[in-house]
Amino acid sequence: MQRFRRPARMLEWSRQQRCAGDVIAFVPTMGALHQGHLSLVDLAAERADRVVVSIFVNPAQFGPSEDFDLYPRDLEGDLKLLSEREVDAVLIPDTGDLYPAGFTTWVVEEELSDKLEGAARPGHFRGVTTVVTKLLLVVEPDIMILGQKDAQQVAVLKRIIHDLMFPVDVIVGPIIREPDSIALSSRNAYLSGEERKQAVCLHDSLRLARKLLLEGEVDSGVVMDAMRERIESEPSTRVDYIAAVHPDTFETLDTLSDTTLFCLAVFVGDTRLIDNELVELGN
Repeated sequence: MQRFRRPARMLEWSRQQRCAGDVIAFVPTMGALHQGHLSLVDLAAERADRVVVSIFVNPAQFGPSEDFDLYPRDLEGDLKLLSEREVDAVLIPDTGDLYPAGFTTWVVEEELSDKLEGAARPGHFRGVTTVVTKLLLVVEPDIMILGQKDAQQVAVLKRIIHDLMFPVDVIVGPIIREPDSIALSSRNAYLSGEERKQAVCLHDSLRLARKLLLEGEVDSGVVMDAMRERIESEPSTRVDYIAAVHPDTFETLDTLSDTTLFCLAVFVGDTRLIDNELVELGN
């Protein structure tokens, strides 16, 4: 497993592999790797000849009052986990290489990015789309592997890939959950023992939404109220948003459809967690 710090060296290696006829799959991460990330790495290995993983805690996607400085970092642990997988190269860029002095150019998606996560975290998706554009230019993959837990991010990145005509296929891996149903997240490490018990309410509320829709309830307000009631039954929770949306456009649905994505962001104590559930009637 090769390690690259400099984008130019990463690009040189990638082009050598492609010239040899190899298909490259790319998994972008911010490190603090867990089984959710590793499931994406395994999926990449199934779909490609070469696997590249990036580890970069991107400052541009954090707001001024968010947890950039506290975000968990364990580079040596991450590299050990990746060395045990079918990973060919790891890109660990310096911030100055991706955001050089005088940097003023941003990649901005203007339709999907102002909803839900975009509304709750102004500037977040601008940071995501800019850094992923840079990483795609550096790695030049054939395939990019993303996780369903960040459903809106997936939709935004698919849009920029389409609009900017990147020759990259996007494959989305499923949400990986802990035995207690909490979606795997690096931020789970922030939770106290009691908060961890209460955090199961996120997935409970999503399962409740699925149940109500499958039973024929199509009034979004009724379902959202039921979800909120379950979440707020826990003493340490605070809802940031709950929404039922179209999974491609993220337009809010007043009347639930045969394909509905339920999304939520909830503070459990001081920790903000996101989760989602796609319900497709007939599947």
